Amino acid sequence: MKEAHTKNDISIVSIFINPIQFGKNEDFNTYPKDIEHDLQIAMEAGIDILFAPDSEEMYLPDFSTEVNPGEIGNILCGASRPGHFKGVCTVVTKLFNIVKPQSAYFGQKDFQQSFIIKKITRDLNIDTEIVVLPTVREKDGLAMSSRNVYLSATERKNAVILFESLKEADKKIKSGERDSKKIIFFMSEMIEKIKDTHIDYIAIVNKNTLQNKLIIEGTIVIVLSVFIGKTRLIDNMEISL
Repeated sequence: MKEAHTKNDISIVSIFINPIQFGKNEDFNTYPKDIEHDLQIAMEAGIDILFAPDSEEMYLPDFSTEVNPGEIGNILCGASRPGHFKGVCTVVTKLFNIVKPQSAYFGQKDFQQSFIIKKITRDLNIDTEIVVLPTVREKDGLAMSSRNVYLSATERKNAVILFESLKEADKKIKSGERDSKKIIFFMSEMIEKIKDTHIDYIAIVNKNTLQNKLIIEGTIVIVLSVFIGKTRLIDNMEISL
């Protein structure tokens, strides 16, 4: 929001918990919602307009059109959340059509999401520049996320393992390790030592294609999804050699 305010004459924030990107057994009904707090943060950041529609406005009773990103939406987070990115792409396309922004700002924490949004804007000739900003972290390195509020005090301490494993993987790669399987195994061992963790996936992918890299070279991104207790957290790190 600060970046949007600084770089543009008019800045607009949309707040919309999108029902069609949540799966059957996911946390739509309990997902953190605090519109007054969000509004306060937006005002402090200098935002000019807040767009907060309700579901009935966004999805009419006979709504049936979807934006499907294809196979790129079925890997990584898409493998464990079927239909998620179809919901993301549909609502983002609608928001772009409603607001018609010159540029739109996303965070790198959701690396796959920002990658897919860049792709659909290119594929569908949407005239909006996608700006991806670095992940914002807490002092101990945990990536900021709405879902962090679900964590108990102990889980909150344990959640730092995502960033710690990424940092250690970075050190190993910078020291000469090029075998992705060895890096992933090393990270898995680190994470699984922490109580009540469950790895959804760890992958090392090409930054420009999201395809798995067996040998680490060029610019890669380590992406991971881990359950801390019942809370699913994601993080990533870009590494250039």
